[in-house]
Amino acid sequence: MHSRTPGGPPSGVGRQTGGVRIVIAPDKFAGTLTALEAARAVAEGWRGADPGADTRLLPLSDGGPGFVEVMTTASAEPVTRALTVRGPLGEPVEAAWVEAGGTAYIESAQACGLHLVPANRRDPGVTTSHGVGELIADALGHGLRRVVVGLGGSATNDGGAGLLAALGAEPAEGLRRGGAALPALDRVDTAAARERLAGVSLVAATDVDNPLLGPEGASAVFGPQKGADEEQVRRLDAALAAFADRTDPGGLRERPGSGAAGGLGYALLLLGGEVVSGISTVLDAVDLDGHLDGADVVVTGEGSFDGQSLRGKLPYGVAQAARARGVPCLVLAGRVQVDAAEAAAAGIAGTYALVDSAGSVEAAMADSAGELRRLARSVAEGWRR
Repeated sequence: MHSRTPGGPPSGVGRQTGGVRIVIAPDKFAGTLTALEAARAVAEGWRGADPGADTRLLPLSDGGPGFVEVMTTASAEPVTRALTVRGPLGEPVEAAWVEAGGTAYIESAQACGLHLVPANRRDPGVTTSHGVGELIADALGHGLRRVVVGLGGSATNDGGAGLLAALGAEPAEGLRRGGAALPALDRVDTAAARERLAGVSLVAATDVDNPLLGPEGASAVFGPQKGADEEQVRRLDAALAAFADRTDPGGLRERPGSGAAGGLGYALLLLGGEVVSGISTVLDAVDLDGHLDGADVVVTGEGSFDGQSLRGKLPYGVAQAARARGVPCLVLAGRVQVDAAEAAAAGIAGTYALVDSAGSVEAAMADSAGELRRLARSVAEGWRR
């Protein structure tokens, strides 16, 4: 088990005698637990060792899968709107967005997420983002003039062409056939889509800063995760370049975040949107700072806590907020690939891995909720000594 002080709280942190106030603010454990399920498991495990603990659950998201659930939980009077949209393979899928405080919160993964495509059918050359555009259109139809789209976890690499088609761009049929079909388009007319979004505050919430094209672009960095081999990555990058040549007169393709979610960030920029930090959007919405005031400890986590986590992913954002208030931050993750010194430098007092406590990856994934409860209880028992 990874921990700065095995068997007890990290060195230099005061030991609690009971009734500890703990803020539980995890991201999802991809493939096994939603953020809410992870938060509940940690709370149950901690209270197993400390029944008097004051547990505050704040499930989080960086804009990817779970974004709508988190924003619903964070809102005082949320209204959920469910509808059927075109999925990444063109088949109907059920999706939802939430209206809260005059803003529509949309999760792109609900309409074009990788989890919607069976492993043997994954092909980022044919998947479409059309359903995301349908969600935006539905929000506009309900009179919303501020739309925040959480980006992440997509199965697509179409530069948001499908999204644009759903909002009125032409030729609609060609635009919704996936990234590989883009070079065949003689023209792309986005005027109707841009007119439809005129006067709307459109926000892309993501912590991916990749541009649309090139070695750090959507195809090269994220294409392999969606099933693309080296040759297809090259062809998809060329396809997006052709698409950008027909749609982008002002260098939007180079903007940080334009490559998010297979280029959905680019399409939103084309429509006059702005790219903002998904983590900051969520942390502000749940008022993490307010919950940390008076807290004794904060627990965060995700499926894999690794070097990428320390470059701005959600646990890092939670740790920074906790450090600013002098609150120790613990990370409980599926696996930990960060050493104690790196974690400490990021303001993290201790890291704990499910694969270590469970004994294997297979055991950790077979009963992730149960293993996370047991790990949280073990950490809490050490914390109280």
